[in-house]
Amino acid sequence: MRTATVPSASHSSNDKRNRRAETTVAAILAATEAIVLRAGSDRISVLDVCELAQVSRGTFYRYFASQDELLDAFARHKRSSFQQAMADAVVPFTDPDERFQALVRYLDNYAAHGQARLLLRAAPEYTLRLFGRLFHESLARIDELMRTVFDSWDRRLGIRIDRDLVCEMLIRCVLSELVVPNRRPEDGVQRIVRFLYSFVACGTSER
Repeated sequence: MRTATVPSASHSSNDKRNRRAETTVAAILAATEAIVLRAGSDRISVLDVCELAQVSRGTFYRYFASQDELLDAFARHKRSSFQQAMADAVVPFTDPDERFQALVRYLDNYAAHGQARLLLRAAPEYTLRLFGRLFHESLARIDELMRTVFDSWDRRLGIRIDRDLVCEMLIRCVLSELVVPNRRPEDGVQRIVRFLYSFVACGTSER
């Protein structure tokens, strides 16, 4: 007869410490975002972050060696959140067209309603560097998430489409929308979608 494994006291204690650490880091990053949005990245201070996050300076330095390290971690956090939210938006859909539309809705919403535009206004140089890293990381992630979509388009067209180009067009469209917003917000990322679908539909009808 098998008996259930009872977690050891040390294992349970480690889990609690890890959860506490995650909660503390999340509070520090949330405070960082609030201060950057309010005053910009140049005026952020460890003291202000600690006060808003309600942690001591000793606790802060347990996780971040300096203010610069905090800003680097915050940028990684924003990029990681973007990638994870994008995956969460598309993974539930297996139909290629529905999956692509889910990606478009996410990108459109990110450009129109996300915090990125506010960050750009508050801390332009810092946010543009963040965008640069986000651009390169997103190319590979979109290609991975849209693999079944691109396979479907290949079959419809009878050719292999330039996947790198499509991914680049999508992410460049989002970033350009953040930097220079469209005069008609309802267009947004949808413009590039209409172009891509017209290309796919045209190729299908000519076969």
